[in-house]
Amino acid sequence: MPEEYFTEQTYINPVYPFSFPDPYVLKFRGEYFAFSTGFASDGKVFGILHSRDLVHWVELSGAMEPLKGAPPFYWAPEVTYSAGKFYLYYSAGNETLMELRVAVSDRPDGGFVDSGRRLTIEEFAIDAHVFIDDDGARYLFYATDFLEHTHIGTGTVVDRLIDWFTLEGQPRPVTRALYDWQVYDPVRKEKGGVRWHTVEGPFVLKRKGVYYEMFSGGNWQNISYGVSFAITDDIARNEEWTQFCDGEKASPILRTIPGKVIGPGHNSVIRGPNNRELFCVYHRWVGDARVLAIDRMDFAGNRIFVQGPTDTPRLRPYEPQYNGFDRSIEKMGHWEINQTEAKSVREGRNELIFHSAGSQYLVEINVESADNADVECACGFYVADESGKLFEFQIFGNRVETWVYRKERLENEVYEFPIDTSSGPHHLRIEADGKHLQIRLDEAVPCVIKELARPPGKFILTTELPETVFSGFALTRGFEDLFDRPGTPSDHGWLPVRGSGGCQIENKELKIDGLQGGVTIAKGVAYDDYEYAVNIRLVEEKGENAAYGFELINELDTALRIEIGDRKVRAGKEVFDLSKRFAAENYHQFQLLKLGNIIHLQMEGLALGSIPVLEKCRVAIFCENAEVALDMVRLTDLTNFPTSKSFQTSS
Repeated sequence: MPEEYFTEQTYINPVYPFSFPDPYVLKFRGEYFAFSTGFASDGKVFGILHSRDLVHWVELSGAMEPLKGAPPFYWAPEVTYSAGKFYLYYSAGNETLMELRVAVSDRPDGGFVDSGRRLTIEEFAIDAHVFIDDDGARYLFYATDFLEHTHIGTGTVVDRLIDWFTLEGQPRPVTRALYDWQVYDPVRKEKGGVRWHTVEGPFVLKRKGVYYEMFSGGNWQNISYGVSFAITDDIARNEEWTQFCDGEKASPILRTIPGKVIGPGHNSVIRGPNNRELFCVYHRWVGDARVLAIDRMDFAGNRIFVQGPTDTPRLRPYEPQYNGFDRSIEKMGHWEINQTEAKSVREGRNELIFHSAGSQYLVEINVESADNADVECACGFYVADESGKLFEFQIFGNRVETWVYRKERLENEVYEFPIDTSSGPHHLRIEADGKHLQIRLDEAVPCVIKELARPPGKFILTTELPETVFSGFALTRGFEDLFDRPGTPSDHGWLPVRGSGGCQIENKELKIDGLQGGVTIAKGVAYDDYEYAVNIRLVEEKGENAAYGFELINELDTALRIEIGDRKVRAGKEVFDLSKRFAAENYHQFQLLKLGNIIHLQMEGLALGSIPVLEKCRVAIFCENAEVALDMVRLTDLTNFPTSKSFQTSS
């Protein structure tokens, strides 16, 4: 695609305007690899694209050679990475008979070889999706036919993966057709003339203990076709999950827009370059081809929403403050460094110091060390302030040790993990929120959670051995508070600005009680450019003077007040109408997007209006003569995002 197709600040769908059905995107070492149904241009099966930003895509060679016996169809590939190996799950067959298989490679950009193993016993099984739970348990979701169900057709099931090549053999229904919008063909000749329904393309997420299965339903040629979701709080339940969309009171969250976007579906989900944003990756029909599109998505309470499908310019994915090793950092020891990776080349103290991390940030990085039987591997990171170290995290083979540095003592703990740092890159996700630190290694093992003596200011990568490689490094300043960890609001960093109301955290919500007058609270620092997103609902209001919303606070006073209420948003003298979808008692996400000297107000991506703001301010939340609940608050530093050109948000 020509570079001039994009501006500096925006992208437009489709991001790859050529055939790329059933897209799945893998993020590995900070780069993106997309896989699609069918044959690649070189005769291999499953096309592969590569990108560094989710917007510009380059075609690579196909993923694997066709199987012996030459089945004509290869559908819906999905790739999972673990300990140096990539596992490609896919379906193959003659369209009537389809089976799930798995192929293996030691790299993400091709070279896959079929394992010789058939995973499923059903005559028709497609759309495999691997989900790894917090406890490391692995599950395979897929679609298969239900010929004796009340709504005959294809639905989704889940089975436990004993290992990467073996299912437990006890599939349980997750989502089967329940509604008319899921009709594929009212008289399907290939199935004997029955009324045939389709629910397929499962993709599973987990948030605050709730599991979400996204799926596509219906026929892409119908206006009702689209993507919806179902939820459960127990992945092992025997009952089907609760579906969100009935096609009447609630519509699919991604659906056809007649005359503009046709047949958006079969989605996957991936984090953007700053590792905060979520993007729904899906195909849509243009002519006779299914092309690749992306749109932002998020949660509001127990509801998923997608800011799409879009066909006009959108803000491109936000960048982190540090992206790889291309910015000025302090180096100690001996390193070979390029933009994507840093490798230690000598034994001894080797450190990469990021001085301006701040006390609230998200880091993602991959680490790999040489296999040295004579020397125990030691690599990791520590955080510090001007007084010295606050916390240290070091990996020794399959053992992790942590140290919390306090004035009166040193706290040391040891964790055993089923990994080996010499078996390919391993992934670290580190979230610092004031004095609270949370680390996840490879996302499939329990988190390491620590409370520090003081908030950190510096982040340091460290190793004492040569041939340690750090790659895919990204640091994004800001925080995301889901209120799903113990502690009071002040433990979470929420401090009163004014007022005498009360705040408490219960049931994974922050309740702000301003019924006796009013209260204003704040968390986080002031950035030049930022996104401030809040999931908020009204619990109770008292009298005609009830109000809640946001205040932009400078060093002396409130520079701007943004008030939500009466199906309107008031910001200074400006008044903006809310969507018909707004219901104060339900969770909705409001976004304050500051770029340059303008704040753009949005509700779940819907543009409400823009307001000039000349001062650098913190954002606070106020509540007067009312009580509100917050499900999530996120502040993201957008300092690196270009602000010189105008843009358009969702309409």
